[in-house]
Amino acid sequence: MPPRRIAVLADSDTRWKWGASVAQQIAPGHALDAYFLRGRSTPTERQLAEIGIEPDTARELPAAELVDNTDLADADIVVMAVSGGTVLALTHSLGLAWAGREHRPITVTGYVGVVYEKMIDGLMTRGGTDIVLANSTYDADRFGAAFASVGIDPDSVVECALPFLGGEPYRPSAERPFTLTFAVQPSVPKSKQDRLRLLERAAGHARRHPDRQVLMKLRSLPGEHTTHVEADPYQLLVDSLAEPAPANLQLVYGNMGEVLDRTDLLVTVSSTAALESMQRGIPTAILTDFGVREAHGNHYFVHSGCLASWDELDAGALPLPDPAWADAQGIGKSDPYAAARTRVAALRAAGPLPTLRPYYTPERAGIYLGGLLARNGFDEKGRPLATPLGTGGSGLKRAVRGVARRGAKAVYRVGYQRVAPTLRKWGAV
Repeated sequence: MPPRRIAVLADSDTRWKWGASVAQQIAPGHALDAYFLRGRSTPTERQLAEIGIEPDTARELPAAELVDNTDLADADIVVMAVSGGTVLALTHSLGLAWAGREHRPITVTGYVGVVYEKMIDGLMTRGGTDIVLANSTYDADRFGAAFASVGIDPDSVVECALPFLGGEPYRPSAERPFTLTFAVQPSVPKSKQDRLRLLERAAGHARRHPDRQVLMKLRSLPGEHTTHVEADPYQLLVDSLAEPAPANLQLVYGNMGEVLDRTDLLVTVSSTAALESMQRGIPTAILTDFGVREAHGNHYFVHSGCLASWDELDAGALPLPDPAWADAQGIGKSDPYAAARTRVAALRAAGPLPTLRPYYTPERAGIYLGGLLARNGFDEKGRPLATPLGTGGSGLKRAVRGVARRGAKAVYRVGYQRVAPTLRKWGAV
């Protein structure tokens, strides 16, 4: 008998990492099928290799082609590791496409990281899927209460934890230099000036502590896209440092788990890598130099006990999270996906699943739903648009797309001609 199949729909490297990790947790032993949605942030082969989870099958396609994909319809579980708007468009369109089938997949969605903004906005677009994963007790409580208030089944919210919280517990080692790792974010801080200031402070820390290794953990090569746009990569900003970079400052790629294996202090503005670090017991600092602000997401860590500035880190601070706060965020759980596996088993045992129906319907929010459907290539009936957004069109539109493509090639050339030699020089690739 062939294995059951779990399909992961992903539109970026970060979301593939989350979705594939969730799949391994909730459906061990299932064959893993990857569906990469074609768009701005479709992951590259390098990005996928860095994540290190290899699917049994993989294909790249527009979202609208999923409605007629029989392999997807025959899957046992579908994990929607995509933005909330795309979850809504797919729940609406796949619900209509799968209506009347004896079998339809169990649908699962959730959040790639901490939910620190637009909670209701994102949550309502996920309503109507069979399982909405909440990464902590805190999230599960507020998600369930919101669903109950608007008539969505609150039992669809299932508490878990971020699926990539794991790895070996932290143990200091005298066999390697003390290593500070800065977890880079594509858009936090956003301005070129602030990003350069951050790089200057990291370089300054390396100069003050020549016995330490300071790593800037990068997310992508210039020209590659992630979930968020990175306008000013650190690989290019390094040439703008007031003084040459010290030898103990390195820019590195690689799997975050492997980098954390040699990290003694994780520093970030608000990256989810902070939770990975805390899970292992590694000292973790949430930077305050740019303020504690909703715009930066570091307000989420206010009660963690880990807020710190570069001045404090220069002086030797090694923050550790408050145990009660860490517990509320799902840090330290031994089997956080047990409840999700139980929910999957219960849905299977209940017999044929009801037709998928999102909270936002044409009757309830037709204008909003219609816009999201069109953006993802669907009409109101859940069918592919005859001319999907971004294709065909006038000569002006074609000219704009041509300029965009030439711009992308220019970015690639910059990465090839300027960045690659710099990284090779530092020995950091």
